[in-house]
Amino acid sequence: MSTNFVVAMYTFKTTPYQHQQEVYDKSCEEKYYALLMEMGTGKSKVAIDTMGYLFEKKEINTALVIAPKGVYDNWFLKEIPVHLPERIKTLMVRWQPNFTKKFTEDITKLALREEDDDSLHILVMNIEALSTKKGAASALRYLELNPDNMVIVDESTTIKNRAAKRTKTVIDLGRAAKYRRILTGSPITKSPMDLFSQCAFLSSKALGFSNFYAFQSRYAVLQKRTMGHRSFQKLVGYRRLDELSEKLETFSARILKRDCLDLPDKIYMSRVVELSDEQVSVYNQMKELALAQVANGELATTASILTQLMRLQQIVCGHLRTDDGEIQELKNSRLSALMEIAEEVQGKAIIWATWTHDIQAIAPALRDRYGDEAVATYYGETPQEERQEIVTRFQDEESELRFFVGQPRTGGYGITLTAADTMVYYSNSYDLEIRLQSEDRAHRIGQTKSVTYIDLVTPDTTDEMILDALRRKINIASTVLNEDFGDWLR
Repeated sequence: MSTNFVVAMYTFKTTPYQHQQEVYDKSCEEKYYALLMEMGTGKSKVAIDTMGYLFEKKEINTALVIAPKGVYDNWFLKEIPVHLPERIKTLMVRWQPNFTKKFTEDITKLALREEDDDSLHILVMNIEALSTKKGAASALRYLELNPDNMVIVDESTTIKNRAAKRTKTVIDLGRAAKYRRILTGSPITKSPMDLFSQCAFLSSKALGFSNFYAFQSRYAVLQKRTMGHRSFQKLVGYRRLDELSEKLETFSARILKRDCLDLPDKIYMSRVVELSDEQVSVYNQMKELALAQVANGELATTASILTQLMRLQQIVCGHLRTDDGEIQELKNSRLSALMEIAEEVQGKAIIWATWTHDIQAIAPALRDRYGDEAVATYYGETPQEERQEIVTRFQDEESELRFFVGQPRTGGYGITLTAADTMVYYSNSYDLEIRLQSEDRAHRIGQTKSVTYIDLVTPDTTDEMILDALRRKINIASTVLNEDFGDWLR
């Protein structure tokens, strides 16, 4: 199919960048395809436009979008509403584990399409739900009842473990899918063997192997080892990777930010982080009573609204300092969300956190996964004589230092960190100057790529209050200074 014909068949709601247009033209009619596009290059838009095109071509009338817990809300609330043309009528349902009366009615209506219903039905599920019997059975039944369907798996490295329940479920869903897409910026996080399950969802024909051990035998170097009375095959290297790469290229598009000359200088994204039940309980107490009782009975009170807001933000981040100065840990998924982002990052990244306690939790978690040399911290307790050495190592392309974990009040001024093109805000403060200065550590002279900024955000909490306050300050500054700050923090 020619590019011109594809373009004529579908009118975009939001204008694609050149690289998005090229990938869309190449892939929109393929039964299966891998969008291996680096974070910030807009892979979700390409998938949504493909979904819209196939619907208008009457190839599909049903879609299932699967994404990690911190991402699937973004598909439901932002990505699909922003990019799918309004002329396409939709019925969209967000998965929830509790089958309330309303949810049961909604998902039943979604799955049991009425005869005269000409809308596109979309179910958005979190990948974790597919580890449960209820979630797996519901997704499979949804596809079986609606065979003209498309399944999109976002951040597909979540199915790289072929032994995991959710991986097996997703591969089963692939067999019931008419069109299939995987989206990830980092298809190989640890080993080329990561590709097998992701491509098995697409098709057993994709890599030419339906059996993992045959795939492993072709591309891995194994040596027999003995431990006691047990012998096993140890993976010691890889081979024929050029051949594997050539196969991958036949059904995928690899897009890196450095190759996209049409991207904006700054790209803003958010990652939704849900509160745990413990956080909800403590947060509501603090919010409503200015008083929180933590699990062990110690009390934390607030003497002013400012202190209260500070405590609320601490709770959202997963801890709380009590009146006697002790820090109480609260069950949370914020660090897990950050670690998921770290897996997606290509190259170096800067992570900003307001609280010292968070920095001291983030750094060990990253070191455990990526090694001691991959992480450095830069905050109030970092010795002055070590600070410049950390910056120098981070800026060195040959250095193993990948993650700069800092406090924006300390590291957000005066230093150059252009080796990174990804910046994650684990938490924010109300100070606009700190935000803008910290952003400019990577976005300054010497930076040759677009910079992606990712905010961890828990809806309906101080996270949103702070970002809203920063936006208002930006708007005022734009008016007074007659400057255009673009899409800052949208």
